[in-house]
Amino acid sequence: QAVSACTPPRSTRDCRGPPRRASRTEPPNRAPRMAKDPTLLSCLVAEFVGTFFLIFTVGMNVELKDTVWGGISIGSVLMVCIYALGGISGGHFNPAVTFALGIVELIGGPVKGLLGRKLFLYWAVQIAGGIAAGFCYRSIFAHGISVGPTAAEFGVPNVGILEIIYTFMLCFVVLNVAVAQENQPNQYFGIAIGGVIFAGAYGAGAVCGGCFNPAVALGLDISHFSHFNPKWSPLYALCQLIGGALAAGVFRFVRSSNFTDAKEEPTESVMFLSEFLGTYMLVLTVGLNVLAKSPAAGYSIASSLMSMIYALSSVSGAHFNPAVTLAVLLSGRAPDMTLKRAAGYVGAQLTAGKLASMTYVFVYSDQSTSSTSLGPGAHYGLVAVGVVEVAFTFLLCFIVLSVAVSTTTNSSNKFGFCIGACVTVGGNAGGPISGGAFNPAVALGLATTG
Repeated sequence: QAVSACTPPRSTRDCRGPPRRASRTEPPNRAPRMAKDPTLLSCLVAEFVGTFFLIFTVGMNVELKDTVWGGISIGSVLMVCIYALGGISGGHFNPAVTFALGIVELIGGPVKGLLGRKLFLYWAVQIAGGIAAGFCYRSIFAHGISVGPTAAEFGVPNVGILEIIYTFMLCFVVLNVAVAQENQPNQYFGIAIGGVIFAGAYGAGAVCGGCFNPAVALGLDISHFSHFNPKWSPLYALCQLIGGALAAGVFRFVRSSNFTDAKEEPTESVMFLSEFLGTYMLVLTVGLNVLAKSPAAGYSIASSLMSMIYALSSVSGAHFNPAVTLAVLLSGRAPDMTLKRAAGYVGAQLTAGKLASMTYVFVYSDQSTSSTSLGPGAHYGLVAVGVVEVAFTFLLCFIVLSVAVSTTTNSSNKFGFCIGACVTVGGNAGGPISGGAFNPAVALGLATTG
């Protein structure tokens, strides 16, 4: 079923519940009133409101210099606005997301009614919402926020690659949890999308500021008119649109059955790509958080895992970890997981881990990356490291088998959150001792840098 620009995907549309029944005071022969489709005006108002509160929250957190809760605050406002307004406009609040959806419609995907005037109207109200939010927080603090690298040592390549990658991640998660037919209906779409902001705000945000949204970049920069620098915000917007376009292209490959009438199961090559993508985003988020000395690394890393699990679980099972793949294989609960396929999964995961480490080394090319070296924390030895890594890797794999594999205890909506939470648990409880890898792909990435 195609997704309309003004009508949300089935996941959000189902949140509004069934049509209202006739009340007791109505004549018995009167037909029940059916909910009307949102008008274009209501869609545009919803996009303005959602984008306004997203950028207003960004500005307030940046101005107040909240380095601990700021990313969670911004991701949370995106999440709640998606749940609140997704049933009206689809809850884009981001021109890059709208662009990705438009491309999917253009190439014959499960989106309809967005191309043409509606797409540009969405862009207009999103950017207007961003500018209005910028002037609103400026009225409180009497100055604005400049868009650009967070430090002089970061240049165009450093910030550009991160804006492309994390905007890609954001748009790719949106397409998979809110558009992909295999994942409809669901109730996790909002937290999965908001989780991308949790993932990118701390590690990537320490380098590029973490916009991932042209309305954020342009809204912040234009409202800061006294120091407006036209170099950075248009560059950021271009990188973000590139990320959205890449997301649409990869979505076309990963979800090919959504573009045809045939019901096709994912091929092994698609499964391997799925494992590569999820592991790459996980390991990249680990490395960036470590290098940035993030105060919320455990939650940020867990969120990257959670969001990619929700996006790709219906493609490959979303292991993103050789230890998880081994556990699934040995459990015997997944008949399709053959030794050959498991070997392919592990190869894709390890390759992704190495490539991700090369990416964060490139981003910090003019600085030392020794802080990502693998090894025990201060005052701890190999025994302590072994106990921590075994215990929390066991927990992670056991939870995966329980909530995603077992037919008795599986959870159709909470599985991603539960698995991601294991990283928060282990990262905070055992990270200072062992580094908190719990994943051979992460360990490989860390061990080959620094």
